[in-house]
This record gives sequence, C-alpha cells and structure tokens, in this order.
Amino acid sequence: MPFGPVEIFALMIFGHMLGDYPLQGDFLAKAKNRFNPLPGTPWYHALAAHAVIHGGLVFLATGSLILGVLETIVHAIIDDTKCRGAISFNIDQALHICCKVIWLIILVVWAP
Repeated sequence: MPFGPVEIFALMIFGHMLGDYPLQGDFLAKAKNRFNPLPGTPWYHALAAHAVIHGGLVFLATGSLILGVLETIVHAIIDDTKCRGAISFNIDQALHICCKVIWLIILVVWAP
C-alpha cells in the first residue's frame, strides 16, 4: 500500500530525527565543523557523509532521487551555516523541518 502525504511527511520527520541524532553521533557532529575540525579528519568528508545520510533518508521516504539529492545539498549548506555560527541550533532544526515541508509540496504537486 503506497503512503499518502501525511505518512510521507511523518517518515521524513522520523528520518530527520534518526539522521541528526543516533546516525550522526559525536564523531560526525564534531568532524563536520570546518571551523573546529577534528585533527586528521577532512571536515568535508564528515559533512558530506552526514548530508548523504539525510538525502538517503528523504529518498527512502519519498521514493524521489531528486528530492534526496536536494536534501543532501541543502542539509550540508544549513549545517555548514550553523557550524559557522551564523544560525543557532534551533534555527538549524527549523530550517531542516521547513525543507521537509517543501519536499512534500514538490512531491504532491509534481507527483505522477
């Protein structure tokens, strides 16, 4: 049985929480910060890994590779902005949730 918009949104929110907490862990949370990197760990590898996890979770929730790629790109930009100190943790989280709303709108409007 295919999922409707409410279920897809719930899956994206669940995926976000999974990706930002247990699947990120202390290592990625620290290593992705270009302004305070872990010695010997390229920050961009860690940021990319974290963002790809999120993109993959959006892909799994929506079935859209395009939305998964968009999530990967935007998630990396938002997290890098937070690491720079330009936005707070709460704004970071709000922006990530707003992205899920946008992905859902795109999915519903352009669904086959």
